Amino acid sequence: MATHADDPSHASEVTVSFTLNGTPVAVTTDAQRSLLSVLREDFGITSPKSACEPQGHCGCCTVLIDGRPRLSCVLRIPKAQGRQIETMEGFSEEVRNQLADSFQEAGGCQCGFCIPGISVRTVALVRDNPHPTRSEIARALRPHLCRCTGYTKIIDAIELFATARRGESRSRPAADGRVGSRLHRYRGRELVLGEFRFVDDRMTRGALAAAMRFSDHPRALVRGIDVAPALRLPGVHRVITASDVPGERYVGLIVRDWPVLVALGEETRCVGDVLAVVVADNPRAARRGATAIEVDYEIREPITNPHDALRADAPPIHPNGNLLGRSSIRRGDVEAAFAGSAHVVEDTYETQRIEHMFLEPEACLAVPGIRESDGAATLTVYSQGQGVFDDQRQIAEVLNWNPDRVRVELVSTGGAFGGKEDMSIQGQTALAAALCGRPVKCTLTRPESFRLHPKRHPMKITAKLACDRDGRLTALHARIIGDTGAYASVGAKVLERAAGHATGPYRVPCVDVESSAAYTNNPPCGAMRGFGVNQAAFAVENLLNRLAARVGIDGWEIRWRNALDRGDRCCSGQVLDKPFGLKRTLEAVRDAYRGAKYAGIACGMKNVGIGNGMPDLGKAVVCVDGPDRVTIRTGFTEMGQGLFTVCVQVACQETGLPPERFTVVTDTSEELGCGQTTASRGTVLAGMAVQDAARKLRADLDAGRSLGDLVGRKYRGDYACTDTTKLGADVPNPKTHLTYGYATQVVILDDEGKLAKVIAAHDVGRVINPTLLEGQIEGAVHMGLGYALTEEMVVEGGHVQSSTVNSLGVLRAHHMPEVKVIFIEEPDPETVYGARGVGEIGLVPTAPAVAGALEAFDGIHRRRLPMKDSPAARAILRGNPNAGGDAR
Repeated sequence: MATHADDPSHASEVTVSFTLNGTPVAVTTDAQRSLLSVLREDFGITSPKSACEPQGHCGCCTVLIDGRPRLSCVLRIPKAQGRQIETMEGFSEEVRNQLADSFQEAGGCQCGFCIPGISVRTVALVRDNPHPTRSEIARALRPHLCRCTGYTKIIDAIELFATARRGESRSRPAADGRVGSRLHRYRGRELVLGEFRFVDDRMTRGALAAAMRFSDHPRALVRGIDVAPALRLPGVHRVITASDVPGERYVGLIVRDWPVLVALGEETRCVGDVLAVVVADNPRAARRGATAIEVDYEIREPITNPHDALRADAPPIHPNGNLLGRSSIRRGDVEAAFAGSAHVVEDTYETQRIEHMFLEPEACLAVPGIRESDGAATLTVYSQGQGVFDDQRQIAEVLNWNPDRVRVELVSTGGAFGGKEDMSIQGQTALAAALCGRPVKCTLTRPESFRLHPKRHPMKITAKLACDRDGRLTALHARIIGDTGAYASVGAKVLERAAGHATGPYRVPCVDVESSAAYTNNPPCGAMRGFGVNQAAFAVENLLNRLAARVGIDGWEIRWRNALDRGDRCCSGQVLDKPFGLKRTLEAVRDAYRGAKYAGIACGMKNVGIGNGMPDLGKAVVCVDGPDRVTIRTGFTEMGQGLFTVCVQVACQETGLPPERFTVVTDTSEELGCGQTTASRGTVLAGMAVQDAARKLRADLDAGRSLGDLVGRKYRGDYACTDTTKLGADVPNPKTHLTYGYATQVVILDDEGKLAKVIAAHDVGRVINPTLLEGQIEGAVHMGLGYALTEEMVVEGGHVQSSTVNSLGVLRAHHMPEVKVIFIEEPDPETVYGARGVGEIGLVPTAPAVAGALEAFDGIHRRRLPMKDSPAARAILRGNPNAGGDAR
């Protein structure tokens, strides 16, 4: 193929001079480039992040220009002429230390991707207003998005920083790192200051850039792909198409139905399909090349409704048809139970498609190498995925290599929430590096991210629920259909989980539930926080409220009368034979619910572990690397939830060593494959494995050996739960999951119907780190409120209509009500220190609790999410809620 190694100057180039962090600089470059691009690529300033360029909707790119916070992704480089530009790298050490200390102590940093931009604004805010109120801080944060924290702890951190700047510093004794302590987030200082290198921050000498050519149509026959126009452009090195794939073209976590490149003569299945990969000198040249590729299509009518997809005469999207999976649970005589019940309610509820909106877009860096032992070509792939061993397996299959030639290293990701379980661009980037023999990096734009990765399933749930005259439930009949989009991902499992949780955390003796996952030509849907359970909860909790009104009792009482107890059987048929604190969470919120004028209440339960007949494995290796250095290796992903911090705390608890001794790494250098970081299982499974390994190290320390004596020793830890049964298995006592999390939430509105307060009571089993745990629940509540009221990814005719960050309706800091978190500790005897996973349960009850509060306010029973017609949503959406006054 033709090669263009040089990128000559263009007529549009300009020379711009400005002062960067106190130093005069000049750059000659394309006048259309943004200041953000120049700072990152030309000057190596990576604290400002590229998350939505050029939209200016997220705040991650914030810098100070002449002392004022501005969004650098929307500022073209000529506008920087003569300006004073300051980034995190240029702040004094005193300011940097105060920022790092404040955000770490408050827990204001989770994944950390958004925090450097917020920190820059914090410096300007506190400089101008040394005593900011919480409402003033929230308003100042309007240009910024955080998907992890729910903003509460960010505001706490800014208050602490203001205190420090006023010379009123308060210090807290350093945590010993043991279980129950408020140990600071692992590598939290680097995250706050922008020193942590996410994938797109990593600069490799000689690296090329890749860009994808996506399909223009959700369903079309590809008749021709003309790459010649791309190859004629300056800077383009190669264009890769399906014919260049040496191994398997189809990948997938469960079903191999997703092509890394669509071939000539094949039909596209969604607008996220990749037709070609352009490799060039820099991202701009690669994108120009991708745009230049000409594709000849035979456009066909897309199937965009899951009900239409399941019709007998529907064209098959995949060779085996359009039904990906069906799950069913049947127990007892449902019809007889309905006939004998005092009250029966029936309705249909619909939930929407949701974009994860993790702040860090998909990025991958692949670096070729040569193995010394045999001269074989190798690759090191830096991935932000939720399962590095699945990445390794699938990349090796695409390349037709043995897996040991591919080393995948996790770069802790800037948020995921399930959206980075599937391979996104790892396969294509690795292929480009292998074919070109040079490092290749690919980073998606935000619109590309929207069309590629799987979303939360929209579902339609038709359900009938009955009770006796005292309000005790007798039967549930439910039919659930989910739009799984173009590819399987884990869609069948999402619908399986919706079915298995259809009764919520309540006793229902007779059950007839069936769920179906249907392929369509919409963007794929897969894992997202809650994994089908929150969709099911919206239906059953709403029906429960209607039964309470029929019986003449309040929402708290009907839940109390039906709440699962030890020894009861949940929806999947599993007998809950271990202690749990569901009723204690109800007791914790009773007075607040009954004392509020307008309040809604909902309960939730969520599985911990994949279960349903699949093994849940935890694996870890603790390595003594030096007399004061110990490395913990795990197969699970740190994505902002605090897993690496938990690993350190478990190791501290078991060995007695201080936290600064430990480093945590996830890569494929040790055989630690344990699947995806999913199903709220990271703390439990990784914790069990680290505990096992650390106890072996402790035994050697107790025998009188020092770390110096043990340098080079490796201690392996393993845990396995292998006794779960498939959903619907014909066995007397099915066990579908290792354990569950439980919660009750109350949402309170003010006299205008606006959000006023959320109370979230959760049985967490055992608190490992209070700060991290509070942040998880607060962040989940934030996501749940958006899900309830404003968030939706609109897709019409298979095309994504929600093309900007603002169009998604994610809540900002000034939209958030007060959130009160209550921890109930009812330890599970089978898990690490009794802990239960909380990554997902935090938003399971939120939307139905909001619906209940709204119905208490205006008497309207709402059946569809998001509830944009409500006074709570209108208060958020009124005006232009997402733009700050100084956004540009």
